[in-house]
Amino acid sequence: MSANFPTLRLHYRDGAVAARDGVVVAFFIPHDHRIVTQACWRALQAYVRAIPPQSLNWYGADDGDVLELDADGWEVIRKRMVERPSRLAWHVDLSDLPGGTGGYQFEYHSWRIEPPIRDASATAMSFTFPTEFLLEQGPQRMRALVVELARELPFHFGYASFALASRSGSWTAGDWKVLEEYSARYLGVDLPAVASLGYVIGTHALGAHWLTFLGPPLLDRLGGIEALRQALPFPEVSFLPMDHERLLLTLSEWPEAIDIETSAVPPQYRALACLLKPFMYEPGENDTGIGSYLDRWRRRLCP
Repeated sequence: MSANFPTLRLHYRDGAVAARDGVVVAFFIPHDHRIVTQACWRALQAYVRAIPPQSLNWYGADDGDVLELDADGWEVIRKRMVERPSRLAWHVDLSDLPGGTGGYQFEYHSWRIEPPIRDASATAMSFTFPTEFLLEQGPQRMRALVVELARELPFHFGYASFALASRSGSWTAGDWKVLEEYSARYLGVDLPAVASLGYVIGTHALGAHWLTFLGPPLLDRLGGIEALRQALPFPEVSFLPMDHERLLLTLSEWPEAIDIETSAVPPQYRALACLLKPFMYEPGENDTGIGSYLDRWRRRLCP
């Protein structure tokens, strides 16, 4: 595949950009803040080193306000992520613009809720890049950066994908007619919802992506690396075993928008989606809103 990506924009009613095309990298970790805080902080530092200076300028305050990310703001973020006060949840939201979406965005969410309320604590984090960053870096350097972000994270599932990038999932507030047109045509476009999914995903998957990360216990449930090699005998697919029984699957040289008006769904994407289908996260029976829409969309490659 060549570097040929559509320009995508969702707008609020006032005309401001709610979401735009980019690359989203997300990891879901079945451990709470107390266990993963140092590794997640180091991943954020790697992201900041990789992107242009002053790409992150604003952060979400505890009272819901958006404040300038100056030296004092970075100290607030460091304390949130590195120190360990007795809390039930930790949240960090960093962006390039006060409302997003110049293309750079970071989210970190960690919950510690004990049984019987919920059977597992969880952490989710995401890193967002504009499409221009991918085009400038090229797919090999982009992939190497994503591997660096993932290296220390004890994830069970993660991915990197062409996406509608937004601030904290605000693509949901954009023009739904345009959203439905995009999602019907571009089957490779991710609709990130890290904050809401991180709380409920457990140890399930979210589908097939350009870069798909698998770790325990999900990788074991799929039969391990050798079983996946046999199930995905495509020349485009590469396998990178990682420390601590983790695996990176790369499905194509570049991320795929999968424009079904011009090409078919790549068979390796469909094959991995069908392998993951029995292990996909499913919303609750009473979820008929955005959760239900997202569930149908996540299963688009293997209905």
